[in-house]
Amino acid sequence: MRVFVILFNARTENEGIYSVKLTDPEGQDHNVVLMFESEDDAIRYSLMLEAQDFPPSTIEAIESEEVEEFCAGAGFECELVAEGELAVPPESNVDETDWQPETKTPEEISAAELERIRRRLEGLL
Repeated sequence: MRVFVILFNARTENEGIYSVKLTDPEGQDHNVVLMFESEDDAIRYSLMLEAQDFPPSTIEAIESEEVEEFCAGAGFECELVAEGELAVPPESNVDETDWQPETKTPEEISAAELERIRRRLEGLL
């Protein structure tokens, strides 16, 4: 099944996937990657994150099995947000993320990265 996830710095070495930290009844914290059935719901959630001063993000379509495999390997859990379900980001966020917003200037972008971007843009035409 195809789902939509929220990525930061998509397709870079510094890529990060959005997750929420949830605490179970025993007081244990769990990092949970949200998988959205609907692209519109993922976009709406992403815009709410930006309103909380998160950097711009990218919505990426991916097979749910790939997300589940990633989560299992990284010690995360995943949760499916059903289409039309109004998911709202938590009011508080972690102070520090495992990734940092991309801050490259055009001069710092490698030739290979520029070529990859050019090919991707050409593919859109």
